[in-house]
Amino acid sequence: MAVHFHEEDLPAGVLADGPLAVDTETMGLQTIRDRLCLVQISDGNGDEHLVRFSPGSSYDAPNLKAVLADPDRVKLYHFARFDLAAIEYYLGVTAAPVFCTKIASKLTRTYTDRHGLKNLVEELLGTSISKAQQSSDWGGPELSDAQRDYAASDVRFLHRLKAELEKRLAREGRTEMAQACFDFLPARARLDIAGWDEHDIFSHV
Repeated sequence: MAVHFHEEDLPAGVLADGPLAVDTETMGLQTIRDRLCLVQISDGNGDEHLVRFSPGSSYDAPNLKAVLADPDRVKLYHFARFDLAAIEYYLGVTAAPVFCTKIASKLTRTYTDRHGLKNLVEELLGTSISKAQQSSDWGGPELSDAQRDYAASDVRFLHRLKAELEKRLAREGRTEMAQACFDFLPARARLDIAGWDEHDIFSHV
């Protein structure tokens, strides 16, 4: 297992075929205000790739964009809504089709309100991960070893979580419901970018 660090784009041919685990790190939680700093990606075979974008980047990353936009590769996220918006706004691609472990958790783990990645990894996989670097400065000139390990851990477990959550979705008869939610997520992300991030357009008011 290794963490590979790249500047501005993903090297060609470093990912195996199949689903890809994807995550992003930004300067904050407001997509338009807070620039995309890092994209993490893994094919689930033990290595994680971190692609960093510098301040003022043109986000011209043809190899990364190609794999993210590939309609034949499922992208695994935890809280896909946020990552999809960041990727669409800065990289200009729709990184779908989608499987979101947070939504799958909310549809199956209805006995708890703890749906964070740390909670899922602990309960479903029996492993502990640190979230200490979650709110650190991702736009600095250098990323620390702790930041790199944190970023890699955000995609390291998603393939295994998907397998466990798919079993639970099937058990509870909610696979089709989950898929409908996943299919809507790119549109939900576009609504966020366009300014409907808080208002529920499906509500009566």
